[in-house]
Amino acid sequence: MKYIGLNINSSKDISGTILKDVKACVSKVFPDSEILVVQDAEGKDKSLLDKIEMMITLGGDGTIIRMSRMLYNYNIPIFGVNIGNLGFLASVEKEDLEKALIEIKNQNFNVEERMLLNCEVIEGDKHQKCTSLNDIVLAKGALSRMMKYEIKVDGKLYAEFSADGVIVSTPTGSTAYALSAGGPIIYPTLDLIEIVPICPQSPGLRPIILDPKSIIEVTIKDWKESAFLTIDGQEYLKLHENVCIIITQSGYKCKLVRLNDYDYFNVLRDKIIWRTREINCKGE
Repeated sequence: MKYIGLNINSSKDISGTILKDVKACVSKVFPDSEILVVQDAEGKDKSLLDKIEMMITLGGDGTIIRMSRMLYNYNIPIFGVNIGNLGFLASVEKEDLEKALIEIKNQNFNVEERMLLNCEVIEGDKHQKCTSLNDIVLAKGALSRMMKYEIKVDGKLYAEFSADGVIVSTPTGSTAYALSAGGPIIYPTLDLIEIVPICPQSPGLRPIILDPKSIIEVTIKDWKESAFLTIDGQEYLKLHENVCIIITQSGYKCKLVRLNDYDYFNVLRDKIIWRTREINCKGE
């Protein structure tokens, strides 16, 4: 590789020591490669991104998710190195970086593709668009009451219900907010869309899995005080009356570098299933 991108969550490396150590490690394994630093996934220098053949991210899951929204239309695979708390989406821990880079140099890896969602927010003549790797959440404000949501799928009414909100999730996001709200774990490379109501008033309303080609339309029927749309838990929009949310599958994919010995189920057990059990047991 001629150009390798390097992005770090600077809040986890105040002194800059980790970035310095990782740059040295990458240079050791790829001495002929130029390292291009993209700090905190900010900015979108097309001339820079057009050169990069692989982006190494240093941080936690949020760093990878933020980078996925930056790179989704650049066809650049992301190699996630965990220096955060969970690191469920990461490929390796920091202490295993050099070994992993050698495997990549020897072509002992594959590129895993993850589905993305497109979201269009329509408020009168105002249209805003965004892309999501995890989920799109429509929810009431902190002090407002339940709202009534109407969801249509491909122009047909799916449900009208009162709830705290609605999560529209990718398979990647099924282990995030959607899981906490009662949704199932979905194998991450599948192409599916999941809808999970948040604390619905009707106990019979359960999560639903839809075809990825579905066009999902969400509107609020009885407006209360305020409502917000959040993208991957990182970006948000304050919504106003008569807003319409249209969610569809993106034509792009998030690409993640996986070493050949990567075991999704091992990571799932260690970082989601048993970690949850461990946290729950701490209060006993």
